[in-house]
Amino acid sequence: MDDRQDNELLIAIANQDMQALSEFYRRHQRRVYHFVLSKLNDPFTANDVLNDTMLEVWRSAGRFQGKARVTTWLLGIAHHKVLDHWRQQGRRPSTELDETMIDESPGADIEALTLAARDKARLAQCMARLSTEHREILHLVFFEELNYDEISRIIDIPEGTVKSRVHHAKKLIKHYLTAVGMEAE
Repeated sequence: MDDRQDNELLIAIANQDMQALSEFYRRHQRRVYHFVLSKLNDPFTANDVLNDTMLEVWRSAGRFQGKARVTTWLLGIAHHKVLDHWRQQGRRPSTELDETMIDESPGADIEALTLAARDKARLAQCMARLSTEHREILHLVFFEELNYDEISRIIDIPEGTVKSRVHHAKKLIKHYLTAVGMEAE
């Protein structure tokens, strides 16, 4: 997507241009929806959070400073809307991670395993077994193709924690893909 065009849309949205908001929504709804769905695993709630996110874009477009890409800013809003949802529900899933854990398995190449998992249902089944944090990290890395700095800004955690979560998520998905592959044989 064109960042320049997104910046122009945000300026128009800040000036209360509903057509600009409609265009912005059209351009980003799929990305935001899938990002939120990866965290909540509930399509109805994901749709509500998508709408809350776009309402926040309407309210805060004038405060966008251009220090990050528009998609980074937008997914950051979506992330905080998910946190708001969890607070309203009175729960927030969390996972304690061992930051010092090292993947010692030979051939820890998640990309090769993911490509080998051609069956979309099989991959979705494995992704559903991951914690919310791990699903979110893999979604941002592989589907949104964001770098660690951008992910750090979106979910408001240190870059080192992003790296650690990616490492652990890759290890878990590799384990799940291997286990599901053995079950299928």
